[in-house]
Amino acid sequence: MPAVKTRVAANADALSHTAARWLENALTAAEARRGPDQQLRVCLSGGSTPKRLYELLATPHWAERLPWDRIAWYFGDDRFVPHDHPDSNARMADAALFAHTPDTDVNVIPYGPDIEVCARAYDSLLRAAHAGDAGAPLFDAVICGVGLDGHTASLFPGKPALAVDDRLAVAVPEAGQAPFVPRISLTFRALNDSRATAVLAAGADKRDILTRIFAGDDLPAGRITAHDSLTWLLDEAAAPASLPRPGPAAG
Repeated sequence: MPAVKTRVAANADALSHTAARWLENALTAAEARRGPDQQLRVCLSGGSTPKRLYELLATPHWAERLPWDRIAWYFGDDRFVPHDHPDSNARMADAALFAHTPDTDVNVIPYGPDIEVCARAYDSLLRAAHAGDAGAPLFDAVICGVGLDGHTASLFPGKPALAVDDRLAVAVPEAGQAPFVPRISLTFRALNDSRATAVLAAGADKRDILTRIFAGDDLPAGRITAHDSLTWLLDEAAAPASLPRPGPAAG
């Protein structure tokens, strides 16, 4: 089981700074572990709270602190829309971060006529990136979010994708939350194959679902784990009144 921590920041802006420091520390540890020639793999989330983090990372202070030339970026999920569509996580991350930072390796989830073909292509891309890296997790760092229904990535409560354990990426034909468009999502097999993971949540509208997750309800975000460390990064508005140590739900 990983070491599990919870950190509460004063507000969403302070949370972004806490998350940036978390990512810097995770990548520094990964560099020390992997050596100077190995690529670092980071998985990103969509959502308004991660977007604040990406905007912060694009500022000069942080743009100088990350090893951009060594990082390969991936996405935990995306809406199955063109990459320039307003609902695309890839478009959001590019506008908030990658358009303002040094050239780096950004691996977007494929989009095309057939969602299943695209999901399998992303699965293959991840497997190829991990090939020859025996013993190391798929990701050095993963950033996750939490939806109002307890979903993470595009793994929604009660949907078949929750049970998929032989794929790294799957098509999600029916979303459980707006916008109700098909998605492609990493499975828990991929998301949880991470050295270090941070779950970000901000705002009073997240408090009820986080209270349920921290109480042990079997919701998708409660199944997030990691190899070494799992850190819940919350702001005061989102944090449950009582903060028992969270962990992955059984199942």
